[in-house]
Amino acid sequence: MEHEKTPAGGVTRRAALGGGAAAVVFPGAAALARAEAPPIGFRPLPRALAGGPNPAISPDYRYSVLIPWGDPLAPGGPAFRYPPAAADQARQVGIGHDGMTFFPLDGSRRGLLAVNFEFGRNASVLGKDMPENLDDARAAQHAIGAGIVEIEETSSGHWRTAASGFARRIHVNTPVAFAGPAAGAAVLSTPGGAPPAGMLNNCADGATPWRSWLTCEENFNFYFGAGDGWTPGARQTRYGLKGGPSVYGWERFDRRFDLADAAFANEENRFGWVVEIDPFDPGAAPVKRTALGRFKHEGAAVTVGRDNRVVVYMGDDERFEHIYKFVSDDDWEAMLARGESPLDRGTLYAARFYGGGVGEWRPLTPDVPAIRDAGLTTRAEVLTFARLAADAVWATPMDRPEWAAVGPEGDIFMALTNNRARTAPDAANPIAPNPDGHILRWRDIHRHTGTVFVWEIFRIAARTHGSEESFSDPDGLWADPDGRLFIQTDGDQKDGMNNQMLVADTDTGALRRLFSGVPGSEITGIATTPDRRTMFVNVQHPGNGDPALTNFPVENAVPDGATPPRDATVAITRKDGGVVGS
Repeated sequence: MEHEKTPAGGVTRRAALGGGAAAVVFPGAAALARAEAPPIGFRPLPRALAGGPNPAISPDYRYSVLIPWGDPLAPGGPAFRYPPAAADQARQVGIGHDGMTFFPLDGSRRGLLAVNFEFGRNASVLGKDMPENLDDARAAQHAIGAGIVEIEETSSGHWRTAASGFARRIHVNTPVAFAGPAAGAAVLSTPGGAPPAGMLNNCADGATPWRSWLTCEENFNFYFGAGDGWTPGARQTRYGLKGGPSVYGWERFDRRFDLADAAFANEENRFGWVVEIDPFDPGAAPVKRTALGRFKHEGAAVTVGRDNRVVVYMGDDERFEHIYKFVSDDDWEAMLARGESPLDRGTLYAARFYGGGVGEWRPLTPDVPAIRDAGLTTRAEVLTFARLAADAVWATPMDRPEWAAVGPEGDIFMALTNNRARTAPDAANPIAPNPDGHILRWRDIHRHTGTVFVWEIFRIAARTHGSEESFSDPDGLWADPDGRLFIQTDGDQKDGMNNQMLVADTDTGALRRLFSGVPGSEITGIATTPDRRTMFVNVQHPGNGDPALTNFPVENAVPDGATPPRDATVAITRKDGGVVGS
């Protein structure tokens, strides 16, 4: 079908740019007022020093550790013990630190750190491969989700938790609400009438202009299982649900996660959403915003577009999945003034990439004939099964789209982590197979609200190997106001390195390594104080839980094979007090 091969209306890259030059220039920070120092002036961490049992950092920087897994949410709470008791874990920092946002309370020295706790393998959390009773399952459930922690900077420049009326945990059993077009729909209701509860596998995040936090549910399918004789339907299969025991074994003791339990049919549809949390109201229920669609959300990069409409860019983190954006129907401030959420009314789109550097956003609504033909006839169905809607409009299958970041000039960067299963390259995924990943950059017309965009490949990871810019498996991204792109990795780094964080000049693409983690860890999560002189970064699943690889966050430890490694946040500062990344 010809209309599936070219952009709508025959749009070309030249036409998308308003008749300008065929080769688009992404100015990044070039149009901004530069500081006296170059945008990336720090001495890089050499790759030869980025592979040890402890974290390493540029000689121009220092780091300190805070909120490791199992520490109390606030002073006076239950202290870490291993393995944790379920009741204690519900009042402690969770495991699997991932996306996070800093909400200031007192300028740059005190604030609320909203942190995702993505996952913790049973062997790490429980010290055994599977739970043996409901208490075990509850301990594992309480270890993941998210948390709000109040932190403060001391006079010595270190950060610590503070007594707080805001501190709280949100976990698998916390009451939640649904809002938007799918709220109250049959696909989100269970025959047994169980109220919705909890979040699963919260990965990356975002923040809104109205100071709320967006946390994103990713690999929720790993928590559902079923006994012999149960087989998934086509829609369940498309979301990775299958019979047999789950990865975590909760279904043996908690009926909610048993796909064969008729009373809890549709429970799995309650996961895979973007969840909005008010960090300043600990009594408010988290709200799952259904207008943003259901898939394996990696993150939610929020910006304000034309006519003051809020726009959210999102990736579905699985091989051959899609890139999405949401555009609100109206000015976000006007919507709030009317008592409406800007995230409840709008249009969800999926991206189609073409050769020649042009792309198209295709709306996912039930009035699109191809979507109706796929059996999705209501908005609730389209949003709950957004993957099927994106398939129906021929959205481009990508190499694991993860974090998106919005640059100061309106450029969008997207990490494509890897795809070893790709057998044929295409324009936006140019390597087959792609074990090391790449980063895309695009720009929408009409200030984020248009349906056409221009794009380019920003960096291909494989082309950096053997150099001091070496990296693989880009994952976390953040673009700062000065034109720097922070790149975090999650995968098999080459050249003897652990996973790491680098800083890129978005004008030139040049990279410098700022920080590296420990063996078996992922480097993820980026948050900064308002003055950008402290950056918070997470070291997730250090050693993959193996104390023979690392005892992080024990300082300068030689692995003893006994002390359990603990996920934690690190606070990074320049030794001269400058902006992080400079």
